[in-house]
Amino acid sequence: MMPPLPDGPLTAEQAARNFVAVVSRVEPVAEAMCRERNPGSNCDFQIVVDDRPGQPPNAFQTLDRAGRPIVGFTLALIADARNVDEIAFVVGHETAHHIAGHIPQVQRTATTGAVLAGVLAQASGATPEAVRAAQQMGATMGARTYARDFELEADALGAEIAFRAGFDPLRGAAFFGRLPDPGDQFLGSHPPNAQRQEIVRRVVAGLR
Repeated sequence: MMPPLPDGPLTAEQAARNFVAVVSRVEPVAEAMCRERNPGSNCDFQIVVDDRPGQPPNAFQTLDRAGRPIVGFTLALIADARNVDEIAFVVGHETAHHIAGHIPQVQRTATTGAVLAGVLAQASGATPEAVRAAQQMGATMGARTYARDFELEADALGAEIAFRAGFDPLRGAAFFGRLPDPGDQFLGSHPPNAQRQEIVRRVVAGLR
């Protein structure tokens, strides 16, 4: 484990140094785990920074046209991290979405939801405009059906990735303490923060 650093706002320079140092250690671990679990899949992660001004703290995972996994972070998120463990946990979490195959699953779920909603709307005699609106709502509902489970799965796998890379996932998950808590909102795409921290605690207890 890396030695703890004081938990508090960092200078922009320190935050940038931490991010570069963390990525250099976490990315190889994530790629190795990806190859362990998904032989033959594209595990060549590309880590990018969204440096557009005014972007809120955010991290995301997507695929380019060739299927290469891309993990992005805004400058605000990097600056908001209090220590290397928080950055490591977030990097692990985002790479975990790809390792667990969440994007294809969300796409399939969204398509199924749209088809079912469209059929039901047509059966009720809805207008073409209403059918399209129902399909759009169905896609949203379908994609969110498993969103919370996906986030928890990424938290668990991300904690393991951070741990394997030599970081403290428990300290990293303290990041949730500064996020607005979605609680148990209807159709909320993220689980309650306390539930996410509990998942991390369980994973770390099993790894030690």
